[in-house]
Amino acid sequence: MEQRGRLGNAVLAGIRAAATPAYDRSAVAEGIVHLGVGAFHRAHQAVYVDDCLAAGERDWGIAGVSLRSSDTRDALAPQDGLYTIAVRDGSEDALRVIGSLKSLLVAPEDPEAVLARLADPQTRIVTLTVTEKAYMRGAGGGLDTGHADIAWDIANLGRPRTVFGFLAGALARRRDAGIPPFTVLCCDNLPANGETVRKLLLQFAGLSGGDLAAFIENEVAFPSTMVDRIVPSTTDADRQKISEALGVEDAWPVMTEPFMQWVVEENFPSGRPPWEKFGVTMVKDVRPFEDMKLRLLNGSHSGMAYLGLLLGHPTVADAFGDPRIRGFVDRYWAEVIPTLPKDSGLDTSAYTAALAERFSNPALRHRTSQIGTDGSQKLPQRVVAPARMRLEDGQPVTQLMLVAAAWIAACRERGKSMPAGHFTDPLDAKLAEIFAATDEPSQLVHAVFAAAGFSGGGGDAMEAAATRHLAAIFEKGAAEAIAEAQGRA
Repeated sequence: MEQRGRLGNAVLAGIRAAATPAYDRSAVAEGIVHLGVGAFHRAHQAVYVDDCLAAGERDWGIAGVSLRSSDTRDALAPQDGLYTIAVRDGSEDALRVIGSLKSLLVAPEDPEAVLARLADPQTRIVTLTVTEKAYMRGAGGGLDTGHADIAWDIANLGRPRTVFGFLAGALARRRDAGIPPFTVLCCDNLPANGETVRKLLLQFAGLSGGDLAAFIENEVAFPSTMVDRIVPSTTDADRQKISEALGVEDAWPVMTEPFMQWVVEENFPSGRPPWEKFGVTMVKDVRPFEDMKLRLLNGSHSGMAYLGLLLGHPTVADAFGDPRIRGFVDRYWAEVIPTLPKDSGLDTSAYTAALAERFSNPALRHRTSQIGTDGSQKLPQRVVAPARMRLEDGQPVTQLMLVAAAWIAACRERGKSMPAGHFTDPLDAKLAEIFAATDEPSQLVHAVFAAAGFSGGGGDAMEAAATRHLAAIFEKGAAEAIAEAQGRA
């Protein structure tokens, strides 16, 4: 087997198959700290920042922090933080080496190094993609104060484990040193994500005592954002293909689609990169865009994932190519669009047309099992919230509750028609107890809805609709359940 060198600063000049950073990376300061250096961040925010650096900006390099695993650091540190992004549109990959990620830290290994980086005056923005479950919200939406890691951080603010411990600890240091606070920019799919993180951090700071909560409330900015780009998991075949094209090994390239969107509220007291020059939409209120994305993209994604899993479709493109699921998506969109803000300038027809094109991309192997992970954390915003709005207006929730029923059925099928660990959920232990206790659809729906916090605010009507769908899935299969839901649309 041919032995290749490793991607890194020293070999950039020799790479011909990909666009490479044309700027002097050694002259770039780290003005952004990113918590949660996963594939999505590297295919999204890091690309926008790379665009800014290529245009001459020098204050906005990224220091990446992994809050749990060392995998990303272990893969990219030997590459000087460089990695390849492969944009797939059905023909061939367009390759680009991204240089905006300057350094990598692993929080559990050295929490002090992370706190020091966050507290450094050079850091002016902290971005986050830590996924929904890392925000440790309880069933009511507030901070899960009973979580062991929250209790640890409150007692050990100098050695934190959670995102709130790191943010609060660093902000306390900056306050004590007279350094202006950084802006906290959440890029996760949370409702009103900036305000949500602000409330959770204030709750945490209040528990830790002192006047830190007042400082955060009065001095720290939390602009909300909406992010969108499909980023499938990288496979070994992807690594091999890209390494062969580059002529050097890239341990962790990122696969993605051509479409990319970032909507950001304008609230950066300590400055920001000129993102708007490179396609970012800066707005006063991100909520209408967020609602459209959560309900039309993310909600239909969840529906395709769980119905696709039940029908044996491994990817989104496979599922969307199934006429039964394609018809479901159209009916789902028709049901959800009336819940969106009416006078906000949203073009839902153009948006859903773009979504259909993206979902059909056969080169983008976005796995239904990947999308299906963490459903109990995702469905409240994507499915339950618009269902409650429709019920308040006296409208049916047929397609929305088909998604909820398919989630329950897919979770129950793990270890049966699909592998036991095919996808995971924070409620897996509780779900296992429920599935062991009963097979009766109404009892299952009631118990799962209660465990996931779906009950209340139209809960009885939602449970009734979900029960009908779950009974149909159990008795006749997912295909017939989709057909029956069409008849009730």
